[in-house]
Amino acid sequence: MRISILIHNAYGVGGTIRTTYNLAGALAERHEVEIVSVFRHRQDPVFALDPRVGLRHLVDLRRKSATSDLENPLYHRPAKVFPSGENRYEQYSLLTDQRIGAYLAALDSDVVIGTRPGLNVHIARQAPRHVIRVAQEHLTLETHSVPLVLTLRRLYPRLDAVTTTTAADAESYRRRLRLPGVRVVALPNSVPDPGVAPSTLDAKYVVAAGRLAPVKRYGDLIRAFTKVAAERPDWGLRLYGGGAQEEKLRQLIESLEIGDKVTMMGTAARIEPEMAKGSLLAVSSSLESFGMTIVEAMRVGLPVVSTDCPLGPGEIITDGVDGLLVPPKDVDALAAAMLRLINDDELRRRMGRAALEKGARYDPAEIALACERMLEELLERRSGPAGRLRAAGRRAGGLGVGAVYASKDLARAAKRRARRLRKRLRAKG
Repeated sequence: MRISILIHNAYGVGGTIRTTYNLAGALAERHEVEIVSVFRHRQDPVFALDPRVGLRHLVDLRRKSATSDLENPLYHRPAKVFPSGENRYEQYSLLTDQRIGAYLAALDSDVVIGTRPGLNVHIARQAPRHVIRVAQEHLTLETHSVPLVLTLRRLYPRLDAVTTTTAADAESYRRRLRLPGVRVVALPNSVPDPGVAPSTLDAKYVVAAGRLAPVKRYGDLIRAFTKVAAERPDWGLRLYGGGAQEEKLRQLIESLEIGDKVTMMGTAARIEPEMAKGSLLAVSSSLESFGMTIVEAMRVGLPVVSTDCPLGPGEIITDGVDGLLVPPKDVDALAAAMLRLINDDELRRRMGRAALEKGARYDPAEIALACERMLEELLERRSGPAGRLRAAGRRAGGLGVGAVYASKDLARAAKRRARRLRKRLRAKG
């Protein structure tokens, strides 16, 4: 198959970029794969890309580049195709509308895959009908704004498939968007073999890694570790990552007088070798759309203590087998779970072995095989009676049930606004 993957910025840093590179490289074993980056802001990508995978960009944001688009007047005018309810809307423009539209119009692939809602909207509206159209969800449906969800409900029926990183989010898509004829499939992110020896689980360190953002609730983890350190002062916590909350977390460490036990390590170019220097991973988040760090830790044999937050951790971790799950925002439970693994060497090693085995299930080759099966089924379905009937419906000009549901949603929203207005008027009267 010829597969084209459309991504926001393949030259940046982030989980979506990493997992896209992993999947593309694995698919390139048997297929012709290219990554098309809407933006390019530096000369070379941060992550290593399989040389068999093509990479090109649509809009050049490099200031010193001869092909820079920064002075293009269309770059400074707001987008009309990219949905305004998407949280990256401000970065898109009439120029991106034009360039993405031209790329899709000229597409000569069997499959096109979008990696964020705004790009999936472009694909739903502009990709040729002969191409299999797949929307990836790397966050969760629940995190999107109401206007964006309404847009997705109206346009996603034009797609062939939607993939999510968890089964729970796939069920949310089926229930809330109601997409008859569209395959909704859970396809986890992939994590390659890190090429480092698994942890010996002897080092007396708990590790944590991720963006220093409120959703990660690292304050809970630091407070929990004060309880751990009171019982096991020979252990330490290493926290990897950068972000907006860095200074706030440093102040918390100082106020708790635990700076000799908790170390802010900054960002690491490759996190798995750093994880292998620890003996367990701790996750304190209130939301994880998937949980890449959990799988990365498992790939070096670390058992994981994690909050059982929506949506990913509970689908990756088998509680009591390769890790421990605790309620979100429960500092005492988080501390107790860490102490359970710290104080029981045999339990920690048994769970570490199980974690290493579990992590292998997320190898890019395994995920690519699942992706291949889905794409082959979609191609077969496209050539069958059901596919021809669905295509005929599209050619007839109807948007199908998506438009019907979207109209009903707008009507319900108008009724709710009218009810709220009547209540305010009655309150004033």
